Amino acid sequence: MEVTAIMARLFGTDGVRGLANADLTPELALSIAASAARVLAEHDRSHRPVAVVGRDPRASGEMLEAAVVAGLTSAGADVLRAGVLPTPAVAYLVSALGADVGVMISASHNPMPDNGIKLFAAGGHKLPDAVEDEIEQKLGERDHRPTGAGIGRVRDIEDAEGQYVQHLLKVTPHRLDGLKVVVDCANGAASVAAPDAYRRAGADVVEIHTTPDGLNINDDCGSNHVAKLRAAVVEHGADLGIAHDGDADRCVAVDADGNDLDGDQVMAVLALGMKEAGELTDDTLVATVMSNLGLHLAMREHGIALKTTAVGDRYVLEELRAGGFALGGEQSGHVILPAHATTGDGLLTALRLMARMAETGKPLAELAAVMHRLPQVLINVVVGDKAAVAKDAAVSEAVAAVTAELGDTGRVLLRPSGTEQLVRVMVEAATHELAESAAQRLAGVVSSVH
Repeated sequence: MEVTAIMARLFGTDGVRGLANADLTPELALSIAASAARVLAEHDRSHRPVAVVGRDPRASGEMLEAAVVAGLTSAGADVLRAGVLPTPAVAYLVSALGADVGVMISASHNPMPDNGIKLFAAGGHKLPDAVEDEIEQKLGERDHRPTGAGIGRVRDIEDAEGQYVQHLLKVTPHRLDGLKVVVDCANGAASVAAPDAYRRAGADVVEIHTTPDGLNINDDCGSNHVAKLRAAVVEHGADLGIAHDGDADRCVAVDADGNDLDGDQVMAVLALGMKEAGELTDDTLVATVMSNLGLHLAMREHGIALKTTAVGDRYVLEELRAGGFALGGEQSGHVILPAHATTGDGLLTALRLMARMAETGKPLAELAAVMHRLPQVLINVVVGDKAAVAKDAAVSEAVAAVTAELGDTGRVLLRPSGTEQLVRVMVEAATHELAESAAQRLAGVVSSVH
């Protein structure tokens, strides 16, 4: 039952993550995979479960892939091995190949020593909470193991990357001929697929950080470190730059002058284009409470409703599926287009963004100007009791006072951390000075709560 205790701490909103070979060990990976296969078999005994397994290029992925494959086959599941591929590619292949489960081995934007395991259900959707709970409960159980012909078999998927790229090209609405793009793949899972997709769509592509060696993933590159991308865009006279994270479920952009566009600005550009094309269901965009007030104001100005969720892509996905909406995402660049993908897909997002540029003939800076990003200040306040802060009258009064001062030109958000005794104080205002002053005042009130 020791494994179950570990899993309870690690099975979060984005799978299991931790320091590879310390927190996330081969033994734990094998146990997770075997338990998943057993649970799936119990849910549907009409056939032998089939699993798609992919990974990003970090060194520990080789070890964990072997453990996951062993766990699945030991429980009687057949494995289709996809190799190094973006997370959204694994989700796509689960659906395209009619598999019962997908396993992606990646720690996304985390540093190289970390790794993670993310599970997808049939159709490429996030595994339901109830099934995750069942997998967790059965960790370490020593059920009857199959022998002989009952043991699962393993084969490699032929041209897995090509199948995924072909799918992306089919759903890209406009050729990219005439566009020059610099793409930073974070030495990660998209190092082959992204440049290939953009070239085949017609773009002139300059690659940086596309030589993974197992150790250099996310190392001063990718969507969390765009300084080198900015410089490369200006140096090569490119129309834009695109940065992905290690597993390529995110996309952030840089315009021709080297100015950053975050996920909010990317969504603003896509939302207007989709509304114009009649693709934006109920003229509604889904984002989290952390999205900039500038996005709210821009969408309101253009007749687009903005629904907000708690922070986390799982909550965005839930709202998208519940309302049948067509576009949602996070400020981090995790953008979801449910008509074409079951999870955030950085390559799909980049292709749609570039297609909008090609279709309109407008530079990215002009398209992005639809949204003015308000200065945002975030202060993490260490507290003794998050619950006490939420109930404190002085905190409520201070928030109300700052909100009244800012009016329609600013916003206040106090959010307790999900894992630590922290309260995140976020203020947006017309100027950085106003936001900083208000955030510091609120942080002082929050820190005084005992």
